[in-house]
Amino acid sequence: MARQQRVEPEVEQLWQEFHARVNVTSEQLRSWLLTQGSGERAFGADPDLGLPEPGRQILAILGKRKVDLTGGDIQVMRETVDEIQDLIDTRPDGGPTDENWRRALLDLGHDPLIER
Repeated sequence: MARQQRVEPEVEQLWQEFHARVNVTSEQLRSWLLTQGSGERAFGADPDLGLPEPGRQILAILGKRKVDLTGGDIQVMRETVDEIQDLIDTRPDGGPTDENWRRALLDLGHDPLIER
């Protein structure tokens, strides 16, 4: 019988908050980040196909199990939850039609046009 690995309650709560705020799939986020990074000003002449930060870190977390989180992952999750909430709290008059606001949220894996 496999032994269950446990995570601390604080990490469990953060995991839930993170996945509630990051409301796009890993495929959608990867596609968005590659689109953002494919512009003339984004990648240099010799890109290693690295994705823009912090999206790359968020994408990596989406591919992990809770028990595999590192201290760095937990910090990124906290920052992501806080930053998404700050952007939502400062929603401009145009809301989702404000391209800069929506792009900032999409960079973090949150699409304001998706309702959960």
